[in-house]
Amino acid sequence: MTVYIDPPTWPGHGRLWSHLVSDSSYEELHAFAARIGCPPRAFERDHYDVPSAHYAEAVRAGAVEVSSREVVRLLTESGLRRPKGRPA
Repeated sequence: MTVYIDPPTWPGHGRLWSHLVSDSSYEELHAFAARIGCPPRAFERDHYDVPSAHYAEAVRAGAVEVSSREVVRLLTESGLRRPKGRPA
């Protein structure tokens, strides 16, 4: 039961963003995100978008820092990956 976060390198809306994912369940991911104050609207298909200002807070709360490539690998291997254009 682990939640992972990649570095805040994804630009959007004038900020940099990280992706917060679980390798075991969406329930775990939603519970963790709620605990650190991520609003439900930050959930996109299979991950939460986390602004760089909240990156350290997510890590302090227990998110494991991994590369962006590792995030995709973890999601794919867990069966939780939902690429754009595919139904949920």
